Amino acid sequence: MLADIVDLLRCPQCSGVLTLEGGTVGCLSGHRFDMARQGQLNLLRGPAGANADTAAMVADRVAFLRTGHYAPIAELVATAAHGPVVVEAGAGTAYYLDAILSRLASGTTSPVRGIATDISVYACRRAAKLPRIGAVVADTWAGLPIRDGVADTVLSVFAPRNFAEFARICAPDGRVLVVTPLPEHLAEVRRTHRLMTVEEGKHHRLLADAQEWFVHDGHADLRYAIDLQPADLRHLIGMGPNAFHTRAAGTDEPLRTTITVRLDVFRRRHRRTMRDGTQRAV
Repeated sequence: MLADIVDLLRCPQCSGVLTLEGGTVGCLSGHRFDMARQGQLNLLRGPAGANADTAAMVADRVAFLRTGHYAPIAELVATAAHGPVVVEAGAGTAYYLDAILSRLASGTTSPVRGIATDISVYACRRAAKLPRIGAVVADTWAGLPIRDGVADTVLSVFAPRNFAEFARICAPDGRVLVVTPLPEHLAEVRRTHRLMTVEEGKHHRLLADAQEWFVHDGHADLRYAIDLQPADLRHLIGMGPNAFHTRAAGTDEPLRTTITVRLDVFRRRHRRTMRDGTQRAV
């Protein structure tokens, strides 16, 4: 699928247009990047950070998502997205992006395309196996190797958000979908296993971070309960940041927990060029 989305990418070194020849992606300035045999393209400008998902974390994520426990979240974002180009930043295995593209493809005969970016090579390897998706190893904070104004929808689910970059890659009528946990999300699991809590004031900070580039277009809350089997619980804890500092001890009994998340929808602000050549969001 990389061949179908390379025209949407830009060189991480010089921001030049990228083209694919054989198994190599390059720009006119001579920068070259090899496509891995698993299908992903590494456009990181440096080594992956210590927070990148490991192979074990990705395996846990795949196993947990296969249970369908997060399928309602995928359905929620799929109904809010529009295409034909969708970018998921911090995509992991691109579970949510795949749901969006499947829904968009079912309603049109035109091609739909997705770009999944993640700092983890292991996550991108999994994402590259999905149809209609090009997987790119990239750091959201360092700048996305994606051309200006090409994304109809930008998606961030439980992932870092760089709104300046999201605004740059968003089409003029583009939108950004952000899913964040509410304070009660997985409360029973957090309490039982002493996991990290949801930060207070998280939603207010989200809106403040976005307001320079985006207009808040509303939100939708999703609440439901799931019954976790012991294996589900181990995969759930193992697939996220808690895996770096805790282990799923005492997971030999099923546990009912609550899923509570919020989907925020943002539309891009229009930017007006001023007399001095600067741009201002309006």
